[in-house]
Amino acid sequence: MTTTWNKPLPSIVGETKPFWDSCRRGQLVIQYCAGCDEYQWYPRGICVDCWGENVQWVQSSGRGTVWTYTVTYQNRTTGFADMVPYVLALVELEEGVKMFTNIVDCNPRDVHIGMAVEVTFQTATPQITIPYFKPAG
Repeated sequence: MTTTWNKPLPSIVGETKPFWDSCRRGQLVIQYCAGCDEYQWYPRGICVDCWGENVQWVQSSGRGTVWTYTVTYQNRTTGFADMVPYVLALVELEEGVKMFTNIVDCNPRDVHIGMAVEVTFQTATPQITIPYFKPAG
C-alpha cells in the first residue's frame, strides 16, 4: 500500500541496512546463525545465542501469529493521531523470533492472541518501505 507518510522514519545504518534494503524489495528478512542453527531478531553483528560471527540474512516466510497486542485509542502525535484506533502487536514469526509491528487491514476489535498474520509492506519514501502485518489469507 502507498500513502503520504508523516510518521518518523527509521535510521538505516550499519547492521539494519540489509533489512531495510530487503523491505524495499518486498521481502522480510531476519538473521540466522549457521554456527548454532538459531534465528534472531533484531539485527546484530554477532549471534546472541552462541556469540558467533557466522550470522547471515535469510528470507522469512513472512507468516506468524499475534503473541500479544494493544489497541491505541488516543494518540495526539503527528502521524499517529489520524490512525486511531490502531494495533501495536508483538508477532511471533514461524521462524520463532518476535517482532513489534502494527496489525493493519482489519478492525482492531478482530485482533486476538494467536491470530494468524502475514507481512505486508507500505512505502514511506522511495528509499524506505515499512513492514506491517495483516490477517493471513
